[in-house]
Amino acid sequence: MISLNGARVCVTGGARGIGAATAACAVQRGATAWIGDRDLAAASETAAALGDRAHAVHLDVTDTASFKDFVQTVADDGPIDMFVNNAGIQHMGRFVDQDLDALRRELDINLGAVVTGTHLVLPEMIRRGRGHVVNVSSMAGKVTTPGIATYCASKYGVVALDRAIRAELAGSGVTLTTIMPAATRTDLTSGVRLRLQPTLKPEQVATAIMDSAGHCRDEVTVPRYLAPISLAEEIVPTPILWWLKRFVGGADYGAFDADQRQSYLDRSRAS
Repeated sequence: MISLNGARVCVTGGARGIGAATAACAVQRGATAWIGDRDLAAASETAAALGDRAHAVHLDVTDTASFKDFVQTVADDGPIDMFVNNAGIQHMGRFVDQDLDALRRELDINLGAVVTGTHLVLPEMIRRGRGHVVNVSSMAGKVTTPGIATYCASKYGVVALDRAIRAELAGSGVTLTTIMPAATRTDLTSGVRLRLQPTLKPEQVATAIMDSAGHCRDEVTVPRYLAPISLAEEIVPTPILWWLKRFVGGADYGAFDADQRQSYLDRSRAS
């Protein structure tokens, strides 16, 4: 377990949404938050609002050199106690209709950056015999949804990656938690008609992320009662499951407002 009072906590994609809420929660609990984001201006605004124990650093999670610089900048201040791989994007629409380069970039950010960040911080944590990594996946990694196929694949990949790494960390003193939130009301879900899906505020996910430092559970769904829902993928007959997903999925390719999502998409493509 990691005591957050006086800890150094890193958050990727920390300028907005879940990342910003996580940084705020870390500071509230006595930690110093290091916010990494490619939008340095927005990250700096978030850090300034949190006070002296929050710092903004430019980070492009798809660039290994940038990621190394971010980790080194924090390490120069002291050892990293908790690292949160949060950065992510989501494209929507039928798989065959989407731009292939955009889908590859989605994989690079949602899965590739988790590989990079985890790989960079674990060696020093293992050497110290202390540290906690949180990788933010999604319930979409357990319950696949039409219209966000690549997003589902990337989040499923995070779950599988973490399970394998966790086995390698046994007995090292270093822990790894996978957070799987339901749909969260951030820019990432702008324009999505969520219908019957449970929805969350970023602060609810942030609380679950920071709580994991105290319990270090392997996998945490937010809300907790959704944990058994992934069984539906295995036991519900395919025609019924397909109908249910179309009815309650909300991320189905016919269930979002493209105009409302445009500003988010423009920003996600602006790197």
